[in-house]
Amino acid sequence: MKVKPTLQTIADELGVSRSTVSNAYSRPDQLSPHLRDKILATARRLGYTGPHPGARSLRTGTVGAIGVLFTDDLRFAFTDPFAVQFLAGLAAAAQRHDTGLLLLPLSASNEETAASMVQSAVVDGFCSYCIPDWHAAWAAAEARGLPIVTGEHRNEGRLFVGIDEAAATRAAGEHLVRLGHRRIAVVSDWLIPERENHPVSLTDPDAVPYYVSRERLRGYAEALGQAGVPFGEIITINAAGNARADGAAAAAYTLDREERPTAIVALTDLLALGVLDALTQRGLAPGRDISVIGFDDIPEAATAGLTTVRQPAADRGRIAGELLLDPESAPPTGQVVLPTELIVRASTGPVSSRRS
Repeated sequence: MKVKPTLQTIADELGVSRSTVSNAYSRPDQLSPHLRDKILATARRLGYTGPHPGARSLRTGTVGAIGVLFTDDLRFAFTDPFAVQFLAGLAAAAQRHDTGLLLLPLSASNEETAASMVQSAVVDGFCSYCIPDWHAAWAAAEARGLPIVTGEHRNEGRLFVGIDEAAATRAAGEHLVRLGHRRIAVVSDWLIPERENHPVSLTDPDAVPYYVSRERLRGYAEALGQAGVPFGEIITINAAGNARADGAAAAAYTLDREERPTAIVALTDLLALGVLDALTQRGLAPGRDISVIGFDDIPEAATAGLTTVRQPAADRGRIAGELLLDPESAPPTGQVVLPTELIVRASTGPVSSRRS
């Protein structure tokens, strides 16, 4: 079995000290260009690829990477419009600090493996994206003692960059109330831990285990409650995931019932676009027959005429990166709450007498 070359192997070959070879990689200014070139050429000839990054981190105190605790479907990093914008903002901050990103897709079905991935990741800190509250990765990340920034768990003592989720949907709910809507359905993933499409019976928003879904549902419940609609009268439908097809499949459960809602609110734009697809399949017009509201204001929302809540995806990522890489930029509370805006388009309209 061939022995892997080390710094000492190269030092012995050239008749120099081990620290001299190490300087060729970590402190090149300490060597003449001729000597450094000679060391690197010898390393290549012997098959040495450089110091282990973990060993280098012990000397410098950093490894130059942010670990992104990512939702279990890694494809979303390249296909989900909100995720793409968020990661672009995070990457901009990382690049400004000469730092890389390490995406860690965390399995929802095998949390032990996901936690092990977090424990062994060579990173300087963690940024979370769509990780449910109950996932074992949280305990694994916190046990590392590295800084963590999240936009999903607004807890005291943890860095947070996000929005007031409930306030955002409260404004959307008040918009529906002004239009006369009282019979409302909510479509969201992670209303329950199971990833499947079907109606669910909820006693109150606190029964929802996932922070984002819980807070967005809470805002709608508060707006409708002020209008005299008890929480129990809100139709809640769990979606199998945050994809357009899931939104269409979940919406079918309420569109195919005898008494349809006058409005369907989806807690993401991707799900709302699926709801629009389901309406089209049934010959129903959004804003006329049934009103629809999404959340995020991804680019396709404007094309579809979707009323939605706009939030600054790229800014969330960029500021999260800055808080991790430049801790002095964090406010005293460690929390940055960004503004949202209700964008009204053609998918919402007043309840007509034949629908009310």
